[in-house]
Amino acid sequence: MAADRVASDSLRGWPPPVLDPAGPFAAPLHLLTWVLIGVVVAVLAVVVAALGVALFGPRAWRKALGGERLVWIAGLGFPVVVLSALLVYGLALTARLSDAPRPGEMRVRVTGEMWWWRVAYLDPAGREILQDANEIHIPTGRPVALELESTDVIHALWIPRLGGKLDMIPGRRNILRLQADRPGEYGGQCAEFCGGPHALMALVVVAHDPARFEAWRAGALRPAVPPPAVAAGRDLFRTAGCGACHTVRGTEANGLAGPDLTHVGARRTLGAGVLPNNPGTLAGWIADSQAIKPGNRMPAYPVLSGRELRDLAAYLDSLK
Repeated sequence: MAADRVASDSLRGWPPPVLDPAGPFAAPLHLLTWVLIGVVVAVLAVVVAALGVALFGPRAWRKALGGERLVWIAGLGFPVVVLSALLVYGLALTARLSDAPRPGEMRVRVTGEMWWWRVAYLDPAGREILQDANEIHIPTGRPVALELESTDVIHALWIPRLGGKLDMIPGRRNILRLQADRPGEYGGQCAEFCGGPHALMALVVVAHDPARFEAWRAGALRPAVPPPAVAAGRDLFRTAGCGACHTVRGTEANGLAGPDLTHVGARRTLGAGVLPNNPGTLAGWIADSQAIKPGNRMPAYPVLSGRELRDLAAYLDSLK
């Protein structure tokens, strides 16, 4: 489960490149974007030319631009034809982006919560086999169906280089398909204002080549085995009540309110993309996450001493 701690797009600077598709489900949106830009530029040019003639052109030209017939043609007919054509073209171009999962496809359920992402990997029957947070690991060259849900308010998931934006609505499940053509890290973001630290609700998709993905999944399915050197932090995790909100598979910690921490040490970021993940930032997040991401659901722990924070951070960092 060990992973290189390379910052996600959200830490390298937002927004990630939105006109640089890296998969077949982002390419149609890229094409549609340029078509819309082209139509807008063309219409703007026509309007500016007509305005120039109306203001400065010869009298005969100005007279030709007037009249009820031109108003009906340019003011009603032209917009209806252009917008209808763009609607049909856009729907035809993006028809596959929200198809239901197909037999044999990889399925991942992503649940938006204030203000982080719960990620569950599903078997072909739709049963949860593995849970993670704020990262989605996928194999390259393979379509992945994301089942989007929300537990509280409306969120939206947007991973510009791999797919489009889709809302996550309480009580409803929407499907977003994506695929990465090459290994890499692809930044995502909540793209629907959801209150509080909405702007600090990022996500990263990590695309592996198929062999490396299978190795990652095999490691992720196993509980982490912390070394004896972090026993003090392990005991403090238990006595401080962290397990009431968090799960660490293989231990008595089975809380569901917060992210699963079974392999938290292998994640690239903390706080849904707010900080790079290392023992120092882990200690700071535990001590006072509210100073880092105001409004998040993680309470501050000012009662912990510096030594206790280091012990606890060392234990969590060992969960890889």
